Formats: sequence, C-alpha cells, structure tokens
Amino acid sequence: MTVPAPFVDPASGVRADGRTDAGTDLDRLAALVRLQADFVAGIDGADPNAPVPACGRWRVRNLVTHLGRIHHWAAGQARRRQENPLGRGPFDLAPFYATQAAEIRDTLAALGPDASSWTLLGNGPASFWRRRQTHETLVHLHDLRAARLGSGTAVAHEAPIDVPPQLWADAVDEVVRMFAPRQVRLGRMEPLTNAVGLEAQDVGWSWTLGAPDHGAGRPASGPTVTLRAPARELALVLWRRLAPGEAEVEIDGDRAALDAALAAPIVP
Repeated sequence: MTVPAPFVDPASGVRADGRTDAGTDLDRLAALVRLQADFVAGIDGADPNAPVPACGRWRVRNLVTHLGRIHHWAAGQARRRQENPLGRGPFDLAPFYATQAAEIRDTLAALGPDASSWTLLGNGPASFWRRRQTHETLVHLHDLRAARLGSGTAVAHEAPIDVPPQLWADAVDEVVRMFAPRQVRLGRMEPLTNAVGLEAQDVGWSWTLGAPDHGAGRPASGPTVTLRAPARELALVLWRRLAPGEAEVEIDGDRAALDAALAAPIVP
C-alpha cells in the first residue's frame, strides 16, 4: 500500500499506523470490538457521579460521554465528512455509548484499512483510526474500572484488562512516534531537553522519547533516564494514569529529567 506523504509525521519522519516488528500484525479492529463490549459492560452498575482517578474533575458520566463523542467524531473523520452534532445531553449512558461504539466499528469495517481518511496527520489510511480508537478505548476502559474501584493501581489486580501485552506496547509506540512529535509540531510543547528511554520488558520493544538533535551533523544524545517495566505500566505512565511509583517501573538515570518529560503535554 502506498501511503500519501502527509500521513508521514514531519516531526518524526515515521508512519503512524503501526510498527514493523509485530505491531502491524495486531488485529486492532477485533481488539476494538472486545474493548467496547467490556466498556459497555462496565457502565452497567457504575455510579455516574463517581470520580475518575487521574482525570481531573471528570465523573463517570463525563468519561462515557467523552468516549462516545470521540467515536462519533472519528467515524466522521474516517469517512471524510463532518459529523452531525450529538447534542448536549444528558444521555442515557449505556445506550448512548453503545450507539456510538457501533458507529465507529461498523464504519471502519465497511471502509477497510486502506480507504482514504482524514487523520490527525493529514490524509491517510482508515487503519489510522483502527489504531487510535482502540487505544482510546483501552485507556478509558482502564479509567472506568479505576472509577469503579476508586484507584488506578487496583485495576491490574482486581479487574485486569484482558489484552495481549503487544497492544499495550502499541499504545506506547503511538505516544512516542505519533503523539509526542505531533504535540511539538503543533506548538503545544517544546522539544524535550533530555531523551527518555522506554523498555517494555514483557515484549522486548524499546523506544527513545524525545531524542534531541543537536544539529551541525552531531548525533542526537542517548537517553538521560530509562524506564523499564511491562508495556501496560509504560503506557499508563505516559498517559498519566499512573505515576512511576504507582506503576513500579524501574528508573535508571536522572529522575528530574523523567519528571520534566512526564510534566510536558506529550499527549493531548
């Protein structure tokens, strides 16, 4: 498949529809279907007013409405058309979410992975949205379970999300290779002063977040600090759902450099 040039992120020079070392073998549409089903099941019995840990002032009702709206918007982006407004609500949460979930998955299945779509990087394949909506749902499923349990740290032990570690690693890859460079390109953050190494010990993938180029033909410096942990923990740290101490990651190097990187808006 030939991907249009605008789909290659100019800030990183890489494609954003998957890695070359197994990530592209993930069936993201099938994963999205399973995660949506788990999210719908989690709405049942959840207190709409329960706070969502790590999401500021959000309550469960805000979380569910947000994810439904994102699915609806993404379906329009995938079809290359402006979506119809859904209204202000309030909504009956479970039916509202189920309707928008069906819309995005049916849209992506009908389009196929190679259809031309609008993406966050310009024109590109609809496979972009298979990946983006899968990770959006994965992180927010963690949020929903954290809200029900009252803690983000409890999810792994009491209500673990049943996905392969490669999917969590793919979520890390998306942050490092798509979101963080895009945030810099859009002027939402300055390039990181120090690079952060990330090692997903359970899948053997590694990344460098924010490797600065010192110009004049000089090579970019290596990581100032490295995080080692299972892919799930790395993904949740990057998305600010868990602090490094809560995720029990191994930190090797300058902790101040890590804190500075995590304080930057590396994700929207």
